Amino acid sequence: MTLEKLNLQQAYPEYYKATTKPKIVNLEPYNYITISGVCAPEDQKFISSVEEIYGLAYHIKFISKANDLDFVVPKMEGFWWVTGELPFEDTPRQDWHWKIMFRMPDFVGKTEFDLALNQLIAAGKATNEHDYVFEEIHEGLSAQVLHIGSYDQEAETLEKLYEFIEREGYQIAGYHHEIYLSDPRKTAKEKLKTILRYAIR
Repeated sequence: MTLEKLNLQQAYPEYYKATTKPKIVNLEPYNYITISGVCAPEDQKFISSVEEIYGLAYHIKFISKANDLDFVVPKMEGFWWVTGELPFEDTPRQDWHWKIMFRMPDFVGKTEFDLALNQLIAAGKATNEHDYVFEEIHEGLSAQVLHIGSYDQEAETLEKLYEFIEREGYQIAGYHHEIYLSDPRKTAKEKLKTILRYAIR
């Protein structure tokens, strides 16, 4: 008997789909595995953190599969923000705050997270263990748009999203949220697809 595999992207299209036309969505609370830090995205700490949380996501998948609960590891996501008075685009890249994360199925809990993380630590494959968190995030009412192109060329798409939010009578109430639909290792920069999202109130 083939084990049924949960695909969150297919099960929750409203979460993982967007178009180049801005849209308002209402999101439920979801569980995530996350790792946070402060540095430029080209910094080795960021690169290592991305590699490690990928490994953690897949290790959780293998643990769940052994318990007859399989799932497709979903797309990576990230929150980005700054804490100073300068706008994000004027803040030195080494001062950028980020939280890289993967959404988890409902059947994955803190127990599976702790087991997977401890096994990776023991194997020397998780060096930033204190930065990992299993947490619930609830963005609620949000505005989003699909950006096609390089991550460094999001300004025009974001301006369109900002104008939409203001026109609809809302204000941004959360961090800059990106969902990476494309693998940058296998996709040309001009074809990268990224959902840009903000919680609004």
